[in-house]
Amino acid sequence: MRRIIGIACLLVLSVAVITFIYSAVYLRTPASEKGVRKTIAIRRGMTFREVAILLEEEGIIRGMRRFVLLGKLSGASPKVKAGEYELSSGMTPLQVLNTLTEGRVKQYKVFIPEGYTVAQIAEFLERREITDRAAFLEKCSSPQYISSLGIETDSLEGYLFPDSYLFSRNVRPEDVIEAMVRRFRQIYTPQYSERTKALGFSDYEILILASIIEKEAAIREERFLVSGVYHNRLKRNMRLNSCVTVIYGIEDFDGNLTKRDLERHTPYNTYIIRGLPPGPVCNPGKEAIVAALYPAETDYLYFVSKNDGSHHFSSTLKEHNMAVRKYQKTRRYRPKNQSSP
Repeated sequence: MRRIIGIACLLVLSVAVITFIYSAVYLRTPASEKGVRKTIAIRRGMTFREVAILLEEEGIIRGMRRFVLLGKLSGASPKVKAGEYELSSGMTPLQVLNTLTEGRVKQYKVFIPEGYTVAQIAEFLERREITDRAAFLEKCSSPQYISSLGIETDSLEGYLFPDSYLFSRNVRPEDVIEAMVRRFRQIYTPQYSERTKALGFSDYEILILASIIEKEAAIREERFLVSGVYHNRLKRNMRLNSCVTVIYGIEDFDGNLTKRDLERHTPYNTYIIRGLPPGPVCNPGKEAIVAALYPAETDYLYFVSKNDGSHHFSSTLKEHNMAVRKYQKTRRYRPKNQSSP
């Protein structure tokens, strides 16, 4: 009897040793020595078995059942995170499992251009499959969510800093927004806030002014001059007469600015209202913010487009009207006392 029990124990031990060795070999053996890389999308709600089947079909692992068993024994199966993964058939099953449970998803470089509005950013992100456009816009105009970020406005326009980012696909809009707001705060330093106070503005007012400068000045070297014009006009309580603010206040603008548009009463029509509009008209970059904070010391009060991206600057209305006639001959309508293209 003892002999039988001894033989049985030896068999069990042998099976355990063989299983351990077999599992150890499996854990460290890639599906292929060639190491073919593939992008694998793990959808939300997929079971671990479905994930294993997908990985085997794509050639990332061999032995789907052994992979499922590995996930169960290690407790990793419920920890797999949805997303896109850059996986290789040259990875071991253990490396694959660790990648999925740690959420090392594939990231894409996304460049947000200076001067994009919230709406343009939302559309751009949806085209790149980063996040949902409608959900992004909803968060950017949610007073409760905006307040949770420590910002007291009714829109995040102006706070989404244009820069290069790394995002994975199909992420929450909050993940994108918070990365962009965090970058804005890195750029808009306490030194800028001190300069803002010295100018007699609030941080938000400087952000509004920077957004106008961003849209008006296509040539970087002119940004400080454009800023100087607007600072001078604000000091004299003159209307800013900025077409870009008018355009921002028009829903579904078709690209054709008309006399009727310039006479339309909206909070953003600076041909009618005095001072700054109620909010930014885009998300400005660092150079536009710096220009708003450090305007050129000049007596210019007007500028008009030369139709090549640059502007002619004038100190008097007479000089400005002469420049308008020179550079805007072909225009059917020229707004009176215009200070921008």
